[in-house]
Order: sequence, then C-alpha cells, then structure tokens
Amino acid sequence: MSPVSPVEAGELFMGLACQAALLVAVSGGPDSVALLALLAEWGRASGRPKVHAATVDHGLRPESAEEAVAVASLCDRLGIGHRILHWDGPKPGSGLQAEARRARYALLAGEARRLGGAVLVTAHTLDDQAETMLMRLAHGSGPSGLVGMRDRVEKEGIVLARPLLGVPKARLVATAEARGLPFFRDPSNADPRFERVRWRGAMPVLAEHGLTAERFGRLAERMARLDAGAAQRARDVFAVVRMPSEPHSEPDEQRLRLDFRALLTEPEEIVLRVLALALEGVTAGGDGYGRLERLEECVQALRDAAKAGFAIRRTLSGCIIALGRDGVLALRREGPRRRGVHPAKS
Repeated sequence: MSPVSPVEAGELFMGLACQAALLVAVSGGPDSVALLALLAEWGRASGRPKVHAATVDHGLRPESAEEAVAVASLCDRLGIGHRILHWDGPKPGSGLQAEARRARYALLAGEARRLGGAVLVTAHTLDDQAETMLMRLAHGSGPSGLVGMRDRVEKEGIVLARPLLGVPKARLVATAEARGLPFFRDPSNADPRFERVRWRGAMPVLAEHGLTAERFGRLAERMARLDAGAAQRARDVFAVVRMPSEPHSEPDEQRLRLDFRALLTEPEEIVLRVLALALEGVTAGGDGYGRLERLEECVQALRDAAKAGFAIRRTLSGCIIALGRDGVLALRREGPRRRGVHPAKS
C-alpha cells in the first residue's frame, strides 16, 4: 500500500492544530514510528503544537530497554523531546496484557500532565479498530461497545487522540519503510496466547467473506452515529421521568426516583439507557451497571413486575432498585459487600 503523504497527514492531524502540546506514544513498532515521523514533520510549521514523545518500557523482554533507547535516538534525530517511562514493580501472573495496558496509559497520562496537559496521541489503526470490535462482539457488547475505539476520548484525566483510526496498518508500515525509519516488531504481537492476536489471525479469513477492516471501520462510524442519537434521547427522557426526592430523605442520601410507567412507553433501548443513567447518578464514581446482560435482565424483571402490578426489589452493581405498585422506581446506594443482581422479591 502507498505511504501516508504529508498532505494526507495534515488532514488527519487537523483536529490537533489548536492544542498547546502533543505527547506521542512511541513503542518502536512501525505504526507508532510512522506516526512520530508524520507528526514531527507536521509540527514544524508555524503555529503548530509542540510535539513530545514517550516510550513505556514494560520490562517484560530483555531487549525492551535497548529498543526504548533506539526510539530516543530516533526522536533526537527528528528533533523531538523524548522520555523513557518504566513500569516498575511485580508483574501479574495472569491478565498480563490488560495490566500492561493499564500501566502504560497511567504512565503516559502522568507524563502528559507533567507537560502541562498535553494531548496523548496514539497510533491505533483501522486494523486495531476491527480487532477491537471483534473482541467486543465476542464479549457480548451492545451498541455502545460496537462503536469501537473513538478518535478522541478522555482517559486518566487527559485527552487521548487517535488520528489514524481510519488508516490501514499496512500503509503505516509502508510509510516507515519509505522514510527509512528503524522499527521493531514485538513478538508478543504474534503470540496466540493473547486474545487480540487470535482475532488478528482470523481477519484474513473474515476478509475473504467480505468482513474487511474497512467494513468494520464503517460499521463503527454508523454505530457511533446511532449511539449518539440514542444517548441524547435517553438524556432527554431521563430529565422528564426523574421525580423529586421524597420529603423525608436526608440531603446527603444518594437516592433517585423515576416514573417507571412513563419510562416504559419508550423503546427498550431507551429504557436501558435511562436506567443506566440513573444508576450512574446514584453510584457516581462506582462501577456503573456492569455487563449489559445484567442490566437487560434487571430491566426485564422490572418490566414484567410493572405489567403485573407487583412490587419488586433487586440490586445491581452497588445499587438497590425498588419498584412500587404505584409504578415509581426508587434507587439508592446499597451497603458494603453486596454486589450483583439478586432474585426478584415481591
């Protein structure tokens, strides 16, 4: 495939032009090296944000320290300030990739804050987006999960930008090769013990049947459009069905009441989203509503009880949910050490 041209890169980076500073996450692989070079060239123009770079050395492979030093050397050649961030401490025996990812973002976010709130820029590609969507499909994600990775989110208190989400990985490899840039290939990216690697291996077979990375990318865009519309409708409905607090409630109690009968006139997707908003309002800063299946089961039980005129009480992710015979749904935070969805009680 053809390399990414400076003109195309300028269009991809347009949304970053108003930022004060950028922090590029550079692992040393072809994707991040290509992003680094493109951003370094783009950032030389007058009025552009200052570009910095950082590499996280997870300490999981003997050669990782040497690779981080090589990235630092490349950054020096490109005129970009660079720091090596170390993941210190013991490493988990299971869930290593997930924990390494969490540590990586925490370290990068800390560096972005040190730079005065720089926007963190990563080299996630169209291929990464397709793999993410396949993983979420397999894990039972709903519409919001099938939006995939977003091109701009807040993470660890900083802004994370992914300007290359629509670009195939092969074009970034071609970009690095065309510019004569040194890069490394992490052997863990081909280790079938990791779920993402297994899905990566399945992509060529899926592409033969039309499920290409481009198709997944387009689906993500459509799901994002659908998700935005449903989210806005849910917020509007939530404002309408939310009821005043009971007169005897303490001011500091985290309680919330909904007109559940009125809510049931909405499509099921909106009912689910409104209840999720209510749960977040009661358990702000908590664990939300957990997996979508648990929320769906809870809503179905509430719906059945409302139709039969029964009272019902359930708990979901740290919140007690009680539906009265009058159709009013009351939510409040539950006590400690009580989690999950419990059987309905009339």
